[in-house]
Amino acid sequence: MPDSPLSASPYEVLGVPVDADDDALRRAYRRRLRETHPDTGGRADEFHAVQAAWDLVGTPEDRARYDRGRRPSYDDEPTSYAPRTHERRETRPQARSHGHPGGWMRLRYLELIREWAGRGNELDDPFAAKVVQAAPRELRLLLADALAEEATAAQIADLGIAYTAWHDVVVEQRGFTGGFAAGGDGLGPASAAKIDHVVLGPSGLFAIASQDWGAPVKLKRGELVGEGLAHDETPFATLAQRAKALGRAARVRVSGLLIVVPDGASPEGVLDAGKHKGMVAALVQRPRLPHLLRIGVLGAPAIGGQELFEVRTRLQEVVRFVE
Repeated sequence: MPDSPLSASPYEVLGVPVDADDDALRRAYRRRLRETHPDTGGRADEFHAVQAAWDLVGTPEDRARYDRGRRPSYDDEPTSYAPRTHERRETRPQARSHGHPGGWMRLRYLELIREWAGRGNELDDPFAAKVVQAAPRELRLLLADALAEEATAAQIADLGIAYTAWHDVVVEQRGFTGGFAAGGDGLGPASAAKIDHVVLGPSGLFAIASQDWGAPVKLKRGELVGEGLAHDETPFATLAQRAKALGRAARVRVSGLLIVVPDGASPEGVLDAGKHKGMVAALVQRPRLPHLLRIGVLGAPAIGGQELFEVRTRLQEVVRFVE
């Protein structure tokens, strides 16, 4: 699987157009090495990114392979973000799972990528890395979110049979006015929005958003900030609004709010984001999510015994999914 759809292409890293000739590519590589080398005031991560970009397009053979949508040394494996099925080796029971994680985002991406390509232009693989990297950031962000939701759902499934998960859950938000729901889902009705994952288990009931902004994020006064976020984007406030709406509809109390980001996209594995609308909140790097859901979040009320069954029943009665 290639990197995030929001990752810069090797041409972008080297600062050249995709049709640059080999001499221009080589000059750009040497210039970027000098600019990014830590000994000359550059950053180590940018220096390594330049080297990785050269590995992909540094020779005519590797460049041709990359431009065909294949990675060097992996000629038989297309570089594509197409959905994949993974053969499960473990035999222990998985968490109960309902809905289709990332499904709506993928469908929206497919609709818009074909519109962007234009009528009469057939895309053999709309998920091919070359197609994705050429698309506008808004479209790549949709696909990045779909992949993030799929990756989070896979980890939730491994929690075991004591947990239940609902994915791509639609909620109705009272008092919302405007064209689309907060967060720009574009689901249709102005009051409609979605929660990526709702997870119920002994550690509590959690509303979870899976995000990949293509850049690091950090907490500032209980909200997320970062280069990849829109200036008016408020992920925790948005998730809290939707969680409250779900809680009202099901007559249940949501224990906490979790925003899940890729490994390394935040300063620490788990960061306390305070409380939003009375619910504890945390920013979580994806590898830490299963452990956190098993042990619980500090301040989030646990659910056990008969109450767990009652909350699950109430949610089952009201949950509906993005179509």
